[in-house]
Amino acid sequence: MSDTQTGRFALPLLQPGQAQKEMFHNEALAALDLIVQPAAEAMGAEAPPTAPESGQSWIVGAAPTGAWTGKAGHLAGWTDGGWRFVAPVEGMAVRVIGAGLTARFAGGGWVLGEEACAHLVIGGDRVVGPRQAAVATPAGGAVIDAESRAALAAILAALRAHGLIAT
Repeated sequence: MSDTQTGRFALPLLQPGQAQKEMFHNEALAALDLIVQPAAEAMGAEAPPTAPESGQSWIVGAAPTGAWTGKAGHLAGWTDGGWRFVAPVEGMAVRVIGAGLTARFAGGGWVLGEEACAHLVIGGDRVVGPRQAAVATPAGGAVIDAESRAALAAILAALRAHGLIAT
């Protein structure tokens, strides 16, 4: 962290003897309003909207134009004082309203709708865990029940398609 800004989101810090402290304090509040529990209208927009409302934000696309030029990948928020931009940091999450999904900044870029976890728990019950080894499709035997094998094959295909078991 420097003496003039915070280490993570570069929020301005007040300095001893600094004139117009309210201006720096208000800038920090505007940035906090943008990054605390962030929600973006859309992800990947290249041009600023023509009539944004105060408090709305967007995740800027790779080739921005207009007021967003030079801010690729940033979170852009409209305030009464104009556009404010926040450079994303590793692990930052933003709810993308238009998609109904969460975007996470990982490995230098935004990833929409993907979450990583050790296992999924719903209502206190573990329902999905790490992928298990492949289950072989039934074959052979003295008596073949085609309908049973077809049903088992369909179940296995669905489990593989959902990534719950390996192929």
